[in-house]
Amino acid sequence: MEMLSQLWSLLGLLTVLQNVLPSQLLSLLHSLYQSLQDMLCPYSYFDVPEFNGYCGVHLNDLYRHVNLYLNSLVNVHVNVTANPSSSSFNARLTLSRSNSSNRISFTVAPNHSVSDSFGGHILSWTHHVDTVQDSLDEKRSFVLKLPKRHRHALLHPYLHHLTARAEEFERVSRERRLFTNNGHASYDSGWVSVPFRHPSTFDTLALEPQLKSQLTGDLKAFANGKDFYHRVGRAWKRGYFLYGPPGSGKSSLIAAMANYLCYDVYDLELTKVSDNSELRALLIQTTNRSIVVIEDIDCSLDLTADRQQLRLSMNTKSTRSKARVRSRQQKQEDEDCDEQNAGRVTLSGLLNFTDGLWSCCGEERIIIFTTNHRDNVDPALLRCGRMDVHVNLGNCGPHAFRAMAKNYLGLDSHPLFEAVDRCVRSGGALTPAQVGEILLRNRGDADVAMKDVVSAMQARIHLDGGGGGGQDQLAELYSSCDDQTVMMRATSSPESVLVGVGGGSPENWVSSSPPGSGRKKKAAEGDQCQRMKMKFLVRLRSLTKSDSGRRGVCLTCPNS
Repeated sequence: MEMLSQLWSLLGLLTVLQNVLPSQLLSLLHSLYQSLQDMLCPYSYFDVPEFNGYCGVHLNDLYRHVNLYLNSLVNVHVNVTANPSSSSFNARLTLSRSNSSNRISFTVAPNHSVSDSFGGHILSWTHHVDTVQDSLDEKRSFVLKLPKRHRHALLHPYLHHLTARAEEFERVSRERRLFTNNGHASYDSGWVSVPFRHPSTFDTLALEPQLKSQLTGDLKAFANGKDFYHRVGRAWKRGYFLYGPPGSGKSSLIAAMANYLCYDVYDLELTKVSDNSELRALLIQTTNRSIVVIEDIDCSLDLTADRQQLRLSMNTKSTRSKARVRSRQQKQEDEDCDEQNAGRVTLSGLLNFTDGLWSCCGEERIIIFTTNHRDNVDPALLRCGRMDVHVNLGNCGPHAFRAMAKNYLGLDSHPLFEAVDRCVRSGGALTPAQVGEILLRNRGDADVAMKDVVSAMQARIHLDGGGGGGQDQLAELYSSCDDQTVMMRATSSPESVLVGVGGGSPENWVSSSPPGSGRKKKAAEGDQCQRMKMKFLVRLRSLTKSDSGRRGVCLTCPNS
């Protein structure tokens, strides 16, 4: 009772002193008390406010990184089902989910703390939320508490670790978007977007194992190459050129790359771009960690005409006689041509888009061109530095078909797998789109699906080779010809080819050449090769007639 009375007396004395003493003296006494408390306390405290400065206008990027980092910590503990007695779960958490995302976000509730460990020390974050007087606004901040004796050794490495972890979590967890240009790049934004939820992944793609491992390794090296690109002085971007017949999986590969790297996708429609200035504006508006795609580059614009016109103009200028007597009419035609080129996207503008100065305005970007006919694309677009990796997507090989059978039918093995391999080696390979349609149509019965695939491959062999029984003879006859510029479908490999990893020019970047693709014959043997060609065609016609009765024979039969 006596102690309680003394306490009341002390409180009364403090109240009297607060009313009597001037405010400057009270502020000085309070600061001395805080300094004494900080001196005796074994911890140091660091405030991270939501806004920079006193006006509260500029957002503090570190505050956002702390929020993302704590969100990643909570997600890790929840996914791994950590020990419920962990200090991270002593705090109250706030759950939220946006309208456009299915991911649940975990954040620390106001005025609660979350513990963390770094370098063998225990640290904690406290989320302070204070209401501003006479206002509905709230003042938010995070307070970091760490051991005072190790603050100099812990603070900067820990903040660097926090920022890297937060950026990685933001890249993986954020909702990916699919953008397309709307033809109004001169306004606030020339892009419109929808959520990107394509299900294609490298696990579901019909690719040969070697090509798949090369692609994933190259993508991973690019995503982790920030320090390398800065050290060598190159823009942090990479170009991929995908070519192959329709249905070979070019669009699915792009979606798998975006899902693998967690990048946004910008589908650029060149026919909607008015001129080079708008093309440059669209590039500036793209974000980091994105894939810019131009599909069917050979059909989007007549870029080859630009190169032909340039060569014609160079030849004209090189002729002295024509340069001296150049008439006013010719000058007027050139001016009209320049005005016409100024009002559309030209080859020069597209080249600057891929590797010009304006292409370095962002980081961690991938540019992809696709085409069904590689020869129709201007070589200037395919050189090193623009399209770094060339990927030839062809028909389904044996491993790719087994992957599709596993995905569509759930088959790990089947008696007709050997027949499919035989058909593939004989030139009856189908594109992934054709195989996928057959498997999808018969997904309820695996045996029927496999029989339909074998039948389709046999029909392909008979259509291209003139009968299954004559394939070996045709291959033997063709191998005797020295002219290897012609490629038989029966001896070609359906496996896709990745080029661009080994170095050198794109024409020489072939990691695995198909058996049957050869070099041009020497000029001295031209006459002999022409005779071999004629012999080959005559023999082909005779084999077609002799094997016409065997076109319905199943390849699985031992006597076929």
